[in-house]
Amino acid sequence: MPDVKKEQERDELHRAIWAIADELRGSVDGWDFKNYVLGTMFYRYISENLSTYINDGERESGDADFDYAAMSDADAEEAREGLIEEKGFFILPSELFCNVCARAAQDENLNETLETVFRHIEDSAKGSPSENSFAGLFDDFDVNSNKLGATVAKRNERLCKLLWGVRDMRLGEVKNHDIDAFGDAYEYLMTMYASNAGKSGGEFFTPADVSELLTRLGTVSKTEINKVYESKVQTMIQFSDCLAA
Repeated sequence: MPDVKKEQERDELHRAIWAIADELRGSVDGWDFKNYVLGTMFYRYISENLSTYINDGERESGDADFDYAAMSDADAEEAREGLIEEKGFFILPSELFCNVCARAAQDENLNETLETVFRHIEDSAKGSPSENSFAGLFDDFDVNSNKLGATVAKRNERLCKLLWGVRDMRLGEVKNHDIDAFGDAYEYLMTMYASNAGKSGGEFFTPADVSELLTRLGTVSKTEINKVYESKVQTMIQFSDCLAA
């Protein structure tokens, strides 16, 4: 029997992605749009992952009202080294997805803000075991692309809509989510745009049924399996590994 809850969550995710596509229609083509949506989802995910990790630890220690997002950057800096050792990366409270989102409409330099935040996230992992997984994570997210708009104001307007669209996705906590939100979003975006992307689409899209069949064939007689993944989505898998602390 089909999993009704899972299908409902998947349909809701697809509707949210389509709503963002509708907002950006006529400006960003499908292939680039895919990178913007996935990049923003990644940004939201790592922000929430880190915040939840810190909040859970502080609340278990007795501070029931602790909220990392409300903490000052100066105070948070004291925990940078330990968090990088434990999580593999670090994000200042002011640079969390939720806080950048909250200021987005009033931020006349939103494109520069995002560029700085992404660089800080990647730089935070340098010298740690997770460096390779974070290096170039946001390379395909060009905040200054003319495809977003001819002026900085237009680009920021669309970046703001992009952030809000991903903010409004009802993903819940990743650990409690019944679908692989990132894998499903990737597949849906590829389905939407691969047919119009020429050679690139064919190279980067493998239908889910084919992936499942290859996985089953590749794991025949195996008694223990660590992980199975396609090279085309290796970045997402590496990314998830980094956060599994």
